[in-house]
Amino acid sequence: MKTNRLILLAATFLCLSATAQDLKTSGKTVDELVPSTWHKTEAKGDLDGDGIADLAIIATPDFKQHLKVREDGYVYNFNQPILAIYRGNAKGGYSLWKRYDKAVAGNENEYNFISHSLNINSRKVLKIGIEHFSSAGSYTNNSSDYLFRYQNGDFFLIGEDNEEMSRNTGEVVNVSKNYLTGKQCRTVSAAFVDSNIRPSEKWSTFKRTPLRALGSWTIGE
Repeated sequence: MKTNRLILLAATFLCLSATAQDLKTSGKTVDELVPSTWHKTEAKGDLDGDGIADLAIIATPDFKQHLKVREDGYVYNFNQPILAIYRGNAKGGYSLWKRYDKAVAGNENEYNFISHSLNINSRKVLKIGIEHFSSAGSYTNNSSDYLFRYQNGDFFLIGEDNEEMSRNTGEVVNVSKNYLTGKQCRTVSAAFVDSNIRPSEKWSTFKRTPLRALGSWTIGE
């Protein structure tokens, strides 16, 4: 009886250990911060103007309750991605600055897939890219870039680029918005060389509103 109890306790501990994986709050490398089996995308750059590179990570867990295995062995991952921003220090390490558990969308079904990208440019702007691909039910591919800048203790959306490409006609429509100036540009172009689509560009203005903070909505939903 005692042996069975020990086996049960050991199994419970292993189960809890497997599901207790999480991002670390400090470390020197991305591999130290993110569990090895999680999918991750990262970017480095100075976000707060102190001359030290910071780190942004989008990490998707692999918790089994949100995985689905297809008959041929392909694994669908429906875990919620986590966006984490780490502040760099003079010793070359990183400490958690901001964590957003629902800032970016993840895969929701077997036919629509989302991929993420990150970039930090020389102007201290964080760019979060979201690309949608549908394997069924749609002729369009959609991708968006969201530009955030650190101010007043958080990151706020200052610009946005949305592109939609029709796979059957080759028409590409891009709408670029600047939330600081209230101006936007809509361009039309052709993805195919032999297309009869006429390129165009149109500028317009929109009503400016208070800037939205990162994490106040889910990007890509």
